[in-house]
Amino acid sequence: MMSFEWPWQYSFPPFFTLQPNVDTRQKQLTAWCSLVLSYCRLNKLYTMTVAEAQESPLFNNWKLQRKLPLESIIVVLEELRKKGNLEWLDKNKSSFLIMWRRPEEWGKLIYQWVSKNGLTNSVFTLYELSNGDDTENEEFHGLEESMLLRALQALQQEHKAEIITLDDGRGVKFF
Repeated sequence: MMSFEWPWQYSFPPFFTLQPNVDTRQKQLTAWCSLVLSYCRLNKLYTMTVAEAQESPLFNNWKLQRKLPLESIIVVLEELRKKGNLEWLDKNKSSFLIMWRRPEEWGKLIYQWVSKNGLTNSVFTLYELSNGDDTENEEFHGLEESMLLRALQALQQEHKAEIITLDDGRGVKFF
C-alpha cells in the first residue's frame, strides 16, 4: 500500500481557514478539491458522511493541531459537487458519493478489461465484476456497487453492455 503524500499546503496553518480574498480563496478551494480527490482515490473511498470526513485526517492536521471547520468543509464539498466530483446521497447533505473518477471513466476501464480478456458476450454478476478473483489486479476491483451500477449504466447507454436481473441479484452482459 502506498502512503499518502500530503501537499505542502497541508502543513501551512492558514490553509485550515478559508481566506477572505476571492482569488486566494479560489486557489485554496482548488487545492482542497485536489487534496480530497487524491486522498479518496488512494484510500479507495467512494462514500462518506460529513461527520466521518470531519474526523478524518483529510480535514485534520493533528501535527499542527488545526482542523478545517465544518462550515468550510461544506464549502469544499459543494465546490466538488459543482465540478461534478460529488453527489449528495441524502436531502440533509449528511453523506455523499465522492467521484474521483466519473462513472463514464469507470465504464471505460471495465470495458477495456472485458475487451482485453475476450469477454464480450459474457455475463457477470456485479459481485464477480467488482470482487471476483479475475478482477483482483484491476483498478475497478472493490468498486462500490452504486458507482459500479453508474459505470454500467454509462456502458449501457453506449450499447456496450446491458444490466440484467439474475435470480440472486443483478448482473451485466457485455457486447
